[in-house]
Amino acid sequence: MSAALGPIDILVNSAGAARRYDPDALDAAAYKAAMDAKYFSYVYPQQVVLKRMTERLKNDPSAEPGAIVNIIGMGGKLASDIHIAGGAANAALMLNTVGLAHHYAKLGIRINAINPGATLTERVEEALTLEAQRLDVTRDQALADSQSKVPLGRYAKPEEIADVALFLASRRASYVSGALIPMDGVSSPII
Repeated sequence: MSAALGPIDILVNSAGAARRYDPDALDAAAYKAAMDAKYFSYVYPQQVVLKRMTERLKNDPSAEPGAIVNIIGMGGKLASDIHIAGGAANAALMLNTVGLAHHYAKLGIRINAINPGATLTERVEEALTLEAQRLDVTRDQALADSQSKVPLGRYAKPEEIADVALFLASRRASYVSGALIPMDGVSSPII
């Protein structure tokens, strides 16, 4: 984040995937690995960017405040036996998002999160391949079977998640902060 590049106006955190574990295999190392992979991989860059945004606003109150968008899986809202450690990291990240949004609102810095469900990414493609092998069906059949459980009838496309991130990062969402937006095709009808 060199000064030569100018200020950072937007941070989109979309990194890290916590490994899944059988509950009987969970130990302190598994929980730490999940927090390192998902929670701290977001918190550390967010901390640096928030410091820079805050300093810029103190030096120039007319500067654009900035926005942060965290892409956090639904695992923090919906418990899964095989995703307890990763789900705990996601839940902590959602709390972090809303808490920091509340704190930095006085400066106009907006912090929001998107909670995608299954999205047609490389990670989901790998899971579909494994599921197809496990069930001895084609990858397309595994996808069709899995998508049939989604009320909207399909998985999200990465660009659909990106569109919502773009909106949240834009001035069009100037009064949206501390929001956790589910994008799972209503697979988890929770509040």
